Amino acid sequence: MTALLVALGAAVGAAVRFHVAARLDLTPDARLPWGTLTVNVIGSLLLGFFVAHAIDEQTYALLGTGFCGGLTTYSAFAVQTARLGPLTWRAASYAVLTLALGVAAAALGYAVGS
Repeated sequence: MTALLVALGAAVGAAVRFHVAARLDLTPDARLPWGTLTVNVIGSLLLGFFVAHAIDEQTYALLGTGFCGGLTTYSAFAVQTARLGPLTWRAASYAVLTLALGVAAAALGYAVGS
């Protein structure tokens, strides 16, 4: 049952991520992958909140592991950072911004959920 909950949550999270990325990452004037940044920060915020709430194992499988895992994406973050140009200021700024905002969002979610 747990694996099914993870799969269900991941399917919804991945669909949301695709929609956000299609709206924000693919705009002609996008200088940074804003869609990926947005879903990673929101996913971190939600996961921090779920952890602080100490939700039961089944709910965590659906929302934490499944939805947040499907919503966030490390692989797209890594590829998009590399595409911004190796050893460039823009790539480094995007990487630092993503990590800093993700950790801050997780801490905020945890604080709100406590």
